[in-house]
Amino acid sequence: MKIAPNSVVEFSYELEVDGQVVDQCPKEHPLDYIHATGSLLPKLEAAIEGMEPGDRFDVTLSPADGYGEVDPKRIIDLPKAAFEVNGEIREDLLVPGNTIPMMNSMGGVIPGVVLEVSEDTVKMDLNHQMAGKTLHFIGEIVSVREATEKELTEGLHGEYVHSCGCGGCHGHDGDCGGCEGGCGEHGDDCGCGCH
Repeated sequence: MKIAPNSVVEFSYELEVDGQVVDQCPKEHPLDYIHATGSLLPKLEAAIEGMEPGDRFDVTLSPADGYGEVDPKRIIDLPKAAFEVNGEIREDLLVPGNTIPMMNSMGGVIPGVVLEVSEDTVKMDLNHQMAGKTLHFIGEIVSVREATEKELTEGLHGEYVHSCGCGGCHGHDGDCGGCEGGCGEHGDDCGCGCH
């Protein structure tokens, strides 16, 4: 069967950025999704449409086709008090390079990277970790089948049932044998930005 809208696809892949493998799903634990439901980056999804099990792919996406360019508006200064837990500022978390889960205006969790810490403020980068990066995907289609009515209604892993109102997340609740399959790593908002 060829990959087409509403087919369940499993594929293995390695993602290279700047010549380094930064993410992977081996054949033993492939990434799975329902095709044409917004679960993958659109250009990656378009590149593998029509493929069959055993077909290999080699796709390079520019930042514009991946997670966009780095947006300076998503680099913000927050008061240190925003990192208060039980009346105490968590200084142990406020280390440059550390990633801290942050809540967005819709109640979704997005990862923020600490850039600088001053006496009263913390400079955070809320851009996707792959913003501004060229993404090189190399992989193989493992299986393709038609989605069931239940999967189309509830999601491959029940993500539409547990959605936050705009489509739900995809993947294995963020755990796919080491690959980035869940919302917390792929998207800025639960369901709205998961690609």
